[in-house]
Amino acid sequence: QVQLVESGGGLVQAGDSLRLSCAANGRTFNTYTIGWFRQAPGKEREFVAAVSATDGTTYYADSVRDRFTISRDNAKNTVYLHMNSLKPEDTAVYYCAKKIGSGVTNRYVYNSWGQGTQVTVSS
Repeated sequence: QVQLVESGGGLVQAGDSLRLSCAANGRTFNTYTIGWFRQAPGKEREFVAAVSATDGTTYYADSVRDRFTISRDNAKNTVYLHMNSLKPEDTAVYYCAKKIGSGVTNRYVYNSWGQGTQVTVSS
């Protein structure tokens, strides 16, 4: 069983940067595509970014494509989400998960969700 733990969130001002980490327990981590999702209060969990295990292909939501970068360090069993030029609308709890089904952006093809890390961006 792969277990994921998110960290790195915090309170920042608009325009600042943060790096989130998704750390995994389990030696099967390197075989999974890992995705980042976010959820604001009262809203659905939405796709942010993902990185494949096989060839490192990355995927981004249009809302973050020019500002966020996802990467993975398999030696550390960790996936990162580097967020630049943060905006108040980026405020949410950020979750990582492993992909288990077909597709990339659909939250229903992921499982092993972490506990989430809060990102708050003030205006």
